[in-house]
Amino acid sequence: MTRLYRLIILNLLLLLSACSALQQQNLKGPGWYRVKPTDTLYSVAWRYGLDPQQLALWNGILESSAIIPGQQLILIKPDKLPTKPEPVTTSGSKSLKKKPVIVKPLAPSYNQAILWRWPVEGTVLNRFSINDLGRRGIDIAGKIGQPVNAVAAGKVVYSGSGVSGLGNLIIIKHDNTYLSAYAFNSKIIVQEGSQVKRGAHIADMGRGKNNKPMLRFQIRKNGKPVDPLHFLPEMK
Repeated sequence: MTRLYRLIILNLLLLLSACSALQQQNLKGPGWYRVKPTDTLYSVAWRYGLDPQQLALWNGILESSAIIPGQQLILIKPDKLPTKPEPVTTSGSKSLKKKPVIVKPLAPSYNQAILWRWPVEGTVLNRFSINDLGRRGIDIAGKIGQPVNAVAAGKVVYSGSGVSGLGNLIIIKHDNTYLSAYAFNSKIIVQEGSQVKRGAHIADMGRGKNNKPMLRFQIRKNGKPVDPLHFLPEMK
C-alpha cells in the first residue's frame, strides 16, 4: 500500500466520521424542527404559523426547494441572515459575480386582486378567534362527500395528512401573500404542484371534530391566520 493510497483512505475515514457526527447531532429546543418524510416547507410553516418565505430565508433555501427528511430547520429569526456575497475580482480580468441563493421579498397585499368564493355551501359553525387554536379559521357544516372547491386560483403547495389534527389537508398558494387551507377531507383530488382554477373541485368533505361532517377552512396572510369572513363574499 503506497503512502498516497494510505492518505486517501485516512481522508475518507475522517470524512465518514464527520458525517456520522453530523447525523447524530440533535439540536433541541423550541427554535428547531426536524423534518419528517411527509413534511413540505409549507406544511412546516403552516404548523408553526410562519410565513413560508421567511422560513426559507432563515434557513438559506429557495422557497421552491424540497426539504429532506432528517433536515433541521430553524423556526426563529437567526441573529445573522444570509447576505449577498461581494463580487469576486481578479487582477487583469472583469469582475465575476456569483448569483446568491436568495428568496424574493414579500409582495404587497393583493386582497383586492383576488376574487374569493366560498369553498362549500353550508352553515358556519363558529367565529374566528386568533387566541383559540381550534378557531383560527371557520368550520362549515355539510354532507359527507360534498365537493370542496378552491376559493381562488392558485397552486397546490401541500396535499396530504402529515399535519396532525387536520386529517386530509390541502393548502393552496394564491400569491406571495395569501394561502388558503381545507382540512378534514374524506378524499383529496388534487396533487401537490397542481395549478387550480377558482371553483375547481379539489376534495370531498369528511368528518371533523365530534365526528360531524364539516370542512375546516383557513386563510393566512403572510403566514398568519386571518378571519375568512373578512374575505369571502356574503353568503346568498
